[in-house]
Amino acid sequence: MDKKQRRALVGLWLVFTLALVGWLSYSMFKSEDKTVFMPGPLTGGHHQIGVACTACHTDPLTSGEVIQQACVNCHGEDRKKPVDSHPRAKFTDPRNADTLENIDARQCITCHTEHQPDMTGNNGLTQPVDFCVHCHRDIGDDRPSHQGMAFDTCNSAGCHNFHNNRALYTDFLIKHLHEPDLLVSRTLPAREFADVLGEIVDYPADRYPVTPLADGDADVPQGVQLAAADHGDWLETAHANAGVNCSACHLVAPAENEKPEWTDTPDHRACAQCHSLEVARFQRGKHGMRLAVDLPPMTTGEARLPMKPETAHEQLGCNGCHSAHRFDTRAAAVEGCLGCHADNHSLAYKDSPHYALWQKELNGEGEPGSGVSCASCHMPRVNFDVNDWMSRILVDHNQNATLSPNEKMIRPACLHCHGLGYTLDALADPALIENNFRGMPAVHVKSMALAEADLKRAEAERAGSGAD
Repeated sequence: MDKKQRRALVGLWLVFTLALVGWLSYSMFKSEDKTVFMPGPLTGGHHQIGVACTACHTDPLTSGEVIQQACVNCHGEDRKKPVDSHPRAKFTDPRNADTLENIDARQCITCHTEHQPDMTGNNGLTQPVDFCVHCHRDIGDDRPSHQGMAFDTCNSAGCHNFHNNRALYTDFLIKHLHEPDLLVSRTLPAREFADVLGEIVDYPADRYPVTPLADGDADVPQGVQLAAADHGDWLETAHANAGVNCSACHLVAPAENEKPEWTDTPDHRACAQCHSLEVARFQRGKHGMRLAVDLPPMTTGEARLPMKPETAHEQLGCNGCHSAHRFDTRAAAVEGCLGCHADNHSLAYKDSPHYALWQKELNGEGEPGSGVSCASCHMPRVNFDVNDWMSRILVDHNQNATLSPNEKMIRPACLHCHGLGYTLDALADPALIENNFRGMPAVHVKSMALAEADLKRAEAERAGSGAD
């Protein structure tokens, strides 16, 4: 190779190097998309916000404390349940300091390490499935019912959850012993938003007094054409009946401290003026978490579950399920889901007993709350603390709250209709879940029997001590 060729190659190398440095610099300091720096793919729970690295890495030189705080910012409320068998205080207690040598349970990333697809299991767990052995090696001595059990079964369906054990702890199991598969009373809690508006301090009653609006009350500004179909849809909704006019949704400030402007396509910020809790919960879930970090709404084409290909560009905002002007909650509860989802569980829903109950309720043959829609289980009606002095029945738009592990839906959803024993068996049966609960469980979970054995042993010990 002569000198001229060498100079040409060196020149090309320099151009390529400068271009690469320039591109990396732009990606680091200017571009919102920084996925080029990712050491590995994100889990299914976080991939939606992959381009928003600063959602977790708030500091360029991110420390463990910064990452921990990022976890707490989004998931902290999940650790504040009434029954938390693994609170942080347990591991900050000096008496348990030796357990931290094996597994530091004070840090979320000890068990959930992102960007590690080769070692990531269900629920983002990157510890081996038998990690419970680090602290519970002698559990067989403390609980005879657990003698001989392998530690890779602790986290099996129907046994224990590390974070939220509210439907699986022994006293709760004992409370629900011998319940029938189907309870006598089988209805969901009634929604009550309209009934408690007067008690919700942050509801803008000054702008939207609860007074029904009539045909000629629509306050569309001059020059804006309102389609007759849209006008009719609006008049038939709870919005018109509650005094929510066109300007309530379409006249929204583009940003904080800016003057409201008319928009033909209002987004979640308009909904949050009255439904702040619902929007906040929506942003906690997979459907809306991009909005929480100021990214455009997720589209179904970005989902990892099977979706209908024709919906690939559908955006998952409030209007994605609640169509504009009509806001039909019944359509949102089923068709809003089945319009996009194409996984086996979703496709089997319309052949399920749950759907039959839903159709009966819609046809007036079943009492209100007796039908089981997609939302009944995946966005259940829960008693939610609005503030320090009141709670109300809220449709929880954070579908993550009952998604995985699926035992999280036992209390807010399943137990309205089913006994606990049947529920544990059903949720532990993958085939039954896939066919959307057509038939009986082919799996039996021993948790109820173990709890009953503990109860009988405790009763025998009390009787023996009394005889002495």
